Amino acid sequence: LSFEVARQTRLLDAGQSVVQETLLWDEGQKAAVVMRGKEEACDYRYFPEPDLMPLVIPEVWIEEVQQTLPELPDERRARWQKTYGLGEDSISVLTRDRGLADYFEAVAEVVEDPKQAANWVVGEVLRVLNEEKVEIDGLGVRPCQLAEIIRMVNRGVISRSAGKRVLDEVNRSGMTPEEVVERLNLAQVLGSAEIEGIVNQVIQVNPAAVQRFLAGREGVIEFFVGQVMEAVGGGTNPVVVKAILEQKLRRME
Repeated sequence: LSFEVARQTRLLDAGQSVVQETLLWDEGQKAAVVMRGKEEACDYRYFPEPDLMPLVIPEVWIEEVQQTLPELPDERRARWQKTYGLGEDSISVLTRDRGLADYFEAVAEVVEDPKQAANWVVGEVLRVLNEEKVEIDGLGVRPCQLAEIIRMVNRGVISRSAGKRVLDEVNRSGMTPEEVVERLNLAQVLGSAEIEGIVNQVIQVNPAAVQRFLAGREGVIEFFVGQVMEAVGGGTNPVVVKAILEQKLRRME
């Protein structure tokens, strides 16, 4: 069909007519080859089937059917780009399966940032589905539960790594996210004052790393974050740790 569209386009652009003829597709040459020409439409032997009654489809029925159609993939993609600001890569993954698309949208409607919902579904939800070898309807985490996990991470109640663990445990056990956080003691309990004390200790015992940071090697801050997180046993938000570290190290410049 693509070949024929291009062929007929060339003919018409050159001012020629498209001749009625029967073509044979040559797979080897990737081209259409003329088998025989036709003079008129009657040469194709068009005639009604005498055993079939004429079928007339009322316009009203067509309109009714159109009104009952669900939102089609192209329409959903365009809406997500406009409403949620999602990129093509995320949209392409999320719309491969209608169930997955419906799941994402249920999460996106109740979280503050739909892009985060997309990241969690594309990343962690698909990871669980692949590991468990199930479809989205076999996932043990309801959209409202994933939304709650995302909210807890955003509020700093749990870290993102803890959020992944909560997702896995909710899917495995059927407990709510709040129950998992409480049972596994995943809440970030350290306050800013406690974090600052640990940050001061880490800075004090790593003077060489401090000098590298002050010399412009800002990537060293990830080393400091790792040291602090190790010292607190993961019981705090790495984003908070990094902010405190940056503030203290900048003051030393």
